[in-house]
Amino acid sequence: MRTSDSATDTHCPYCALQCGMRLRPEQGGATVTVEERADFPVNRGALCGKGRTAPAVLSSRVRLTEPLVRTHAGRLEPATWEEALDAVAEGLSRTGRSYGPDAVGVFGGGGLTNEKAYALGKFARVALRTSQIDYNGRFCMSSAAAAHQRAFGLDRGLPFPLEDIPRTGCVILVGSNLAETMPPALRYLTELRANGGTLVVIDPRRTRTAEQADLHLAPRPGTDLALALGLLHLIVAEGRTHEEFIAARTTGWEQARAAAMAHWPELVERITGVPVPRLREAADLFCAPESAMVLTARGPEQQSKGTDTVGAWINLCLATGRAGRPLSGYGCLTGQGNGQGGREHGQKADQLPGYRKLTDPAARAHVGEVWGVDPDSLPGPGRSAYELLDALGTDVKALLLMGSNPVVSAPRASHIEDRIRSLDFLAVADVVLSETAALADVVLPVTQWAEESGTTTNLEGRVLLRRRALTPPPGVRSDLDVLHGLATRLGVEKGFPTEPEEVFEELRRASAGGPADYSGITYARIEAEQGVFWPCPEGSAGTERLFLDRFATDDGRARFVPVSHRDAAEVPDADYPLLLTTGRVVAQYQSGAQTRRVDELNAAAPGPFVELHPRLAARIGAVDGSPLAVTSRRGRAVAPARITDTIRADTVFMPFHWPGEGRANSLTNPALDPVSRMPEFKVCAVRVEPA
Repeated sequence: MRTSDSATDTHCPYCALQCGMRLRPEQGGATVTVEERADFPVNRGALCGKGRTAPAVLSSRVRLTEPLVRTHAGRLEPATWEEALDAVAEGLSRTGRSYGPDAVGVFGGGGLTNEKAYALGKFARVALRTSQIDYNGRFCMSSAAAAHQRAFGLDRGLPFPLEDIPRTGCVILVGSNLAETMPPALRYLTELRANGGTLVVIDPRRTRTAEQADLHLAPRPGTDLALALGLLHLIVAEGRTHEEFIAARTTGWEQARAAAMAHWPELVERITGVPVPRLREAADLFCAPESAMVLTARGPEQQSKGTDTVGAWINLCLATGRAGRPLSGYGCLTGQGNGQGGREHGQKADQLPGYRKLTDPAARAHVGEVWGVDPDSLPGPGRSAYELLDALGTDVKALLLMGSNPVVSAPRASHIEDRIRSLDFLAVADVVLSETAALADVVLPVTQWAEESGTTTNLEGRVLLRRRALTPPPGVRSDLDVLHGLATRLGVEKGFPTEPEEVFEELRRASAGGPADYSGITYARIEAEQGVFWPCPEGSAGTERLFLDRFATDDGRARFVPVSHRDAAEVPDADYPLLLTTGRVVAQYQSGAQTRRVDELNAAAPGPFVELHPRLAARIGAVDGSPLAVTSRRGRAVAPARITDTIRADTVFMPFHWPGEGRANSLTNPALDPVSRMPEFKVCAVRVEPA
């Protein structure tokens, strides 16, 4: 790789903080080092181990540098780019001719830049004419997005900047372990407490984040909805609702209040395992100050009732006047690097660029005009992510996959691996030979974050610019080059440029007037202003804080939605008496496809484990460090025991970063939320025994 002599300001390739960093060339441009970038407001120079070691994946020692095509003997062998692109175009077009366009699927990723996500959605609908496109962000924050839309009329992870968090009076953090998933963000909670604010953490484990809390509640996995309803019941019963705000700025309160009042504290204690006095303490901490926030992450969202669960926390905010006001509100801590932007510009099954609905005739007309196609030619909504993966090999015969590794990351992963193996044709564009790429018929090596320019949108809704700092190695092309080459081979000669800024200019036009309006954002503005908050129509300064004057609904009022507790899709029984929950560790990221190739990170987190309470360990005869078998109705995983009193005695925890026999997602339940189509990663019934 090569670079210029000067340093380049850019952003980390991993989580949705998109921390600012500076890349400086070394050894005549052969390598780069990461430097702190204290001027960027999100992380103010702080970086976690993943960010500091990100350049390690740029090495040709660990990454793909030439296309691979599977031979008749069944092996992946090097090929030229022309051979590889010809093979992909033929595989996709042959399937479309034989079975129809919807037999061809496209699966994207929450790490793709806005430009690539936009181009991928356009490619599916214009070049392939297929409705079968979705992305792994459906596994990340889709329940919060659905609840946002339902209550506020607009989905942006945080409706306020991170800098507001230390200035509020209380934060309830639900199902998030920021200390390990987004370490530089932990300072916002530390500063909150230093300023006199309070922190309530809700998590079945006493994580490093929970240890920072003034109050830690450890509910049984899958009962977050009951917990939120119990808190609202207490607040209503004690006369602590904000009646003026409710009357002036909301609708639907009577029905939501009635639903909450059916969840009296003693019932909630039986459901959640959280004692009534702790519930009262949480309600007191939340209601005492003038301002407060609720922040959720995957814990309450990755459930078969995730949308309703998030809705219950939103109802709590609305009932206490903690929304649409300064230093108050509900927010979702989006996980993936471009999870927010990735769902705004067309790679979701039901959306067009600008967060427009695919079923809206006006949206189809607008985007069709920008794309130069008949709006009636655009396919309708397709399958959600898990449903698309589940249909592989049956209804969907060929798949183009970019930036995802579902063999490790999908729920019921053994089944999904079988579905992928049953495809007639699979093409994967990736940086490394992931577990999914290893099954492909064609593998296309693509550029990485430091080798290309492009925008991402962080968890605040701040649109950022990654700047190219390096020349990619010979044999590697960008995803935009891949889509251009494939579209040309499929007979679409125009409309797929390879320069990111040219793609962004088209994205601006396509998003104009939509809920996620980027039309007033340019590369120059992003660079000059350290990012621009959407919505940002042409001529706008951007919108740092949403909903202060009105919500994004037709009447400007937020909507209460009545919700009631229901069990997880799977509860413990005699055969599977325990609960499994999953999550991340600080040194690895998502499916681990990149971080597992970094020596320093592997030394810190070398493999999977099963975390369990000492009482459970004694009951089953487990010894710390010895192999444990965890079995669900879907599969079996084996990993060393990690015995700790920081977890509930009825629950075990596994991180999900690894393939093989320790693959946690061999166990997880694909039961889907009826609104968001989010799988229930966070809770399933298991049994545990020494292996």
